[in-house]
Amino acid sequence: MIPADLSRAVVRAVRRAVEGGELGGTVPERVVVERTRPGGAGEYASPVAFQLAKGADRARRAPLDVANTLAALLRAEPGIARVDVTGAGFLNFTLAPRSDAALVREVLRRGPRYGYAEGAFEAGPFRWAEAVGPRERAVREAVARIRAAQGCRGEGEGLAVAPVARRDGDAVARFGADAARWAMLAVPPRETPSFPSGLLAQDESNDPFLVRYAHSRARALVRGAAGLGFPAEAADTAEAAGTPEAADCRALAGLLADHPLVLEAAAHHRAPERLCRHLVTVADVLLDHQHHVLPRGDEKPSAAHRARLALAEAAGTVLAGGLALLGMDAPDFL
Repeated sequence: MIPADLSRAVVRAVRRAVEGGELGGTVPERVVVERTRPGGAGEYASPVAFQLAKGADRARRAPLDVANTLAALLRAEPGIARVDVTGAGFLNFTLAPRSDAALVREVLRRGPRYGYAEGAFEAGPFRWAEAVGPRERAVREAVARIRAAQGCRGEGEGLAVAPVARRDGDAVARFGADAARWAMLAVPPRETPSFPSGLLAQDESNDPFLVRYAHSRARALVRGAAGLGFPAEAADTAEAAGTPEAADCRALAGLLADHPLVLEAAAHHRAPERLCRHLVTVADVLLDHQHHVLPRGDEKPSAAHRARLALAEAAGTVLAGGLALLGMDAPDFL
């Protein structure tokens, strides 16, 4: 089970409880599931019980009772190792261990559409009146793409989008289309974007460059491995505990597993900045991981190298897919 599957499992549990008369109210189309915050229980958490308690069921059931009802149903769900109820009614989940190899194979199989929900479709084409400014266009197009990837229509009716400040003038002409678009999307829509001079930097201090560079490095690793005569091969190759290789592989796999949940949350909150932050984190870890992928010196390619290469290729795939949703390209060479 991946986090996005967990969200769907919670919806199914709510539906069973409502249809069985254990809960009242309506069944939500989607349920928010997010990483547990530091100090919390389990790996993931959901406030769905509070959402349900606000509906028709509120007069009879408290959020804590709703959460306990759902927990009893979810404990029998395959792929969920543990369900805890904390506080006034938060559901907390620990997933059963999942093979990193299976995760990587799924990412590579689905390609840039990894993390898309059932019923996903392509948003656009977009047609805007001249009076619609570049910030509003960028935000609404990104929101529409992300929501379409989750099977939701509309770019966000009623979404307040702050324009580019007059002092920044024509940011697209000054910084280029991709860098300007990133700056417009990297902060919540209601906030005025800033355009620091660092957006022109061609180094890892510049977030949009960092993400696109990390993607290009993933592609370079694939080309380098081909030149050495070995392909990527997803496998559960055990890395020596406590080594940099093990830490980077574990961190990168965790980020890939979270990607569908990030897309779902970005769609639910109409918040492309969440995807921006996630891509930066993936890029940072990938650029550390890259140093362990290809053999060094007289070292021969091994199963570990092939598995690390597959993980790097999967991370590059996630970066390309995320950039596409933001309306940016992911060049193989940079």
